[in-house]
Amino acid sequence: MSACAGLGIDNLYVDITAEEVPILDGSASSFVYLLQSAGIELQKAPKQFIRILETVEISEGAGENMKWARLTPYNGYRLSFEIDFKHPAVDSTGQQVVFDVGQGNYARDIARARTFGFTKDVELMRSNGLALGGGLDNAIVMDDYKVLNSDGLRYDDEFVKHKILDAMGDLFIVGKPFLAAYSAFRSGHALNNKLLRALLARPQAYEIASFVDESKAPAGFAWAQPAW
Repeated sequence: MSACAGLGIDNLYVDITAEEVPILDGSASSFVYLLQSAGIELQKAPKQFIRILETVEISEGAGENMKWARLTPYNGYRLSFEIDFKHPAVDSTGQQVVFDVGQGNYARDIARARTFGFTKDVELMRSNGLALGGGLDNAIVMDDYKVLNSDGLRYDDEFVKHKILDAMGDLFIVGKPFLAAYSAFRSGHALNNKLLRALLARPQAYEIASFVDESKAPAGFAWAQPAW
């Protein structure tokens, strides 16, 4: 979903013959490569967007446990994410990223960021029959102090960039790309989904928009790929 959002693909069928999508290398880069290799067809109908008209926000917890996610009006699509894991390996990297879809390059700047986890969590999941295919080949794995992958990180801020990657996929479940600014602190899949549900429960907070005249679209939004 994140790869489709990053490449501007909003009309396709996905057939899955197993219980879940393969994790591949833990990032979206392989999906980006395969989609680009297959080819992206530009259709005659104008692309439809969800334009945010009013701020929608969802939050959970308080104090050190506070986390939140927000959508605000913006003429384009910009995502800002901040993490706070209180772990030596994560704290030594970038904690916040701002990515503007209309100006940045998703395939270069975001798609290669891998999912991450801790050895103690992996051991717990495997003992329950989960994540049996997970390992150093498809995730950043950390012990209590450091990253265990021999090749290190792909980005200096790979942890928070993967959160941007996740958010783009989570929000694209709504079925159309956004014209909005998304910002979040310590959010995740569940909170992003609650944000979408809060948005859909407020019809006055958004509208469906399209640009028959491409010159009136925000910069970088007239075409799906390679402009994105």
